[in-house]
Amino acid sequence: MAAGRRSYEVLGRDLALTAFRGVPSAVPLEVADSWGTLDLRMQGSPEQADLSIAAGRENLAQALTLRLLTERGALAALGHPDYGSRLVTLIGRGNSETVRNLARLHVIEAVRQEPRVQALTALSVATSQDSADTLRIALSVVPRGDDEPLALEVEVAL
Repeated sequence: MAAGRRSYEVLGRDLALTAFRGVPSAVPLEVADSWGTLDLRMQGSPEQADLSIAAGRENLAQALTLRLLTERGALAALGHPDYGSRLVTLIGRGNSETVRNLARLHVIEAVRQEPRVQALTALSVATSQDSADTLRIALSVVPRGDDEPLALEVEVAL
């Protein structure tokens, strides 16, 4: 990280939409079910709850998760025709080696579009242990301006 710069100055900040609980580490930091667990995160007690902010590494993890789970082209009307991934095109195709290889390709394409990512250093696409029709996608990226890899795990139901 550049001397004197805070991570959110480099990696950005946004409303917290995912359940990211990041700690600098080489182990998976994020697990997001493709359709059931993404929501605004509240902080504080139920009596005094407020929206939470995702900043720095947490914001990048959230951005990657949302990019992977958003159908490519879904934001075209908002001026972002290339945002998203093609993972949604795999739904209904069954879990096969071909589908897992296509998932790898779609993840690589999506991650390459994220300007805050310097490099994709690891990628694994496997069948979830909990469900034969779910892909578990685990990846590690090196954020721009940061030497510590960021690990991310996403499940996509086929």
